[in-house]
Amino acid sequence: MPTLRIALAQVNPTVGDLTGNAGIVRSTTRAARDAGARLVVFPEMMLTGYPVEDLVFRQSFVAASRAALERLAADLDGDGLGDTPVAVGFLDADGPPAVNSPTDPSAGARNALAVLHRGRVVARYFKHHLPNYGVFDEDRYFVPGNTLVVVRIDGIDVALTICEDMWQVGGPFAAARRAGVGLVLTVNGSPFELHKDDTRLALVRRRAAEADATIAYLNMVGGQDELVFDGDSMIVAPGGEVLARAPQLAEHLLIHDLDLPLGLLPPPPSTPALAAHSKAELVGDEMGIERVHVSDPHPALPATPLQGGLAGRLSDEAEVWNALVLGLGDYVRKNGFRQVALGLSGGIDSSVVAAIAVDAIGPDAVIGVSMPSQHSSAHSREDAAELAKRTGLEYRVHEIQPMVDTFLTGMSLSGLALENLQARVRGVILMSISNQEGPLVLTTGNKSELAVGYSTLYGDSVGGFNPLKDVPKTLVWKLARWRNDEALRTGEEPPIPERSIEKPPSAELRPGQLDSDSLPDYDELDSMLLSYVDGDQGRADLVAAGHEPEVVDRVLHLVDLAEYKRRQSAPGTKISIKAFGRDRRLPITNRWRETG
Repeated sequence: MPTLRIALAQVNPTVGDLTGNAGIVRSTTRAARDAGARLVVFPEMMLTGYPVEDLVFRQSFVAASRAALERLAADLDGDGLGDTPVAVGFLDADGPPAVNSPTDPSAGARNALAVLHRGRVVARYFKHHLPNYGVFDEDRYFVPGNTLVVVRIDGIDVALTICEDMWQVGGPFAAARRAGVGLVLTVNGSPFELHKDDTRLALVRRRAAEADATIAYLNMVGGQDELVFDGDSMIVAPGGEVLARAPQLAEHLLIHDLDLPLGLLPPPPSTPALAAHSKAELVGDEMGIERVHVSDPHPALPATPLQGGLAGRLSDEAEVWNALVLGLGDYVRKNGFRQVALGLSGGIDSSVVAAIAVDAIGPDAVIGVSMPSQHSSAHSREDAAELAKRTGLEYRVHEIQPMVDTFLTGMSLSGLALENLQARVRGVILMSISNQEGPLVLTTGNKSELAVGYSTLYGDSVGGFNPLKDVPKTLVWKLARWRNDEALRTGEEPPIPERSIEKPPSAELRPGQLDSDSLPDYDELDSMLLSYVDGDQGRADLVAAGHEPEVVDRVLHLVDLAEYKRRQSAPGTKISIKAFGRDRRLPITNRWRETG
């Protein structure tokens, strides 16, 4: 049985950076080729980055993607790498780069995977299953393919698939079984969610059995707006054995030797792949199969096989922390910011955000701003200063009371209006620093607060990015404890003062204020929000679960009422199955209310 040395490039592309992304392909292919790889694979939409969203509708962008692919094939050949087949995702279109033509439903933009060899594009596969749920709107953007492409590389038949193709029964994997392939490549842009790695592994095993073939699953890594792609690439045998697995949330070149059967059918003539697949290729309701010959059997590799290894799994808190760090770091770097600034109150949320920021971009690039008022406790001021000392971030103090008093000379405010004025003065200070010096302002509200509207528009909600947007309050505490424990494990000083973790949370906008004055205990609140927001359960479900009806009514009213606030909130890293924004889309004007 011949051996195929495959390289899965778990890399971090940037949306719209066709030149930079092509450069990643070239340098990574060089590294893989130097290691003896005979096939190098890159993620879904590698050339354009993913997701490109409405850039699909720009004909100039589609044309640039297609041209970049042809140029990349030629450049790889010019680099002396042309004999190594390279599979790379890109944005394609049938015929002219127009999308979803009303006169020809088969014409339009395509989420495509190409194989490059000897300076040419020798095969193109179009994604068959187009997801249209959660963060995905691919049915809006793309036309599905109906033909499975099988490329023969070193005499081994390899089927090409893309992401959602793996999440659905039938389609490409059933066609791969009919085609008798030895290997199925599935390239992905699969966003991170907590515990999704377990779901993926079970799914890959099912598809390996369905196709009766080894599966090479490749996922990209890196942050793109709210999304974080977590890697976790793997190779799984037909019987379900995990042969190799890449680390989570880190770039990695996974190289592994696979013993695979030679293709049984006579090799087809070597011809460029069709630009489109006709309906005539279909067999009943099944996908058609196109076969492309790339290379004949290769001399045996060295006697010692190369094993990709099995990377260890991260704990839940480690997964989330690393996802938040990666998401923030890439958002800052890819958008051209050099620094971030945030309000540092000494409370748990701002402390955790500060620690994430320091881990993501380094202490020299983080500005923590303490903005005490007459209601700010001495321990809050001390805890903010202590965190700054422990992490090494730049620390500033701006007293807000003189500014608040100036407002009050011309306005008579009390109660909630006075509390919100303090928050808005702080927002003005942070945005003024941003305007003057250029840092990205981070807002620090957590998912629990966003859910019930426990924030001030144009006050503590100001900012360009929110690392905790999808992190419930109870998880914020867990992350703080995990990060401190991790510091102790590695011999470093814990970044977050213990008092910030232990003290009752408070906005400190009036004397003696506590979050518990306005909200249920966070353990109960987060349990209810998990059911109502993430699980779309109703009032009756929450009452049946043991929550008091009057508490349920109050919380659901707060959640529904705050939709207009959430619509204006900063983007933030998605870590759950139902993040505010792209995952959960409810009307602001909405009179439906859950009642008893």
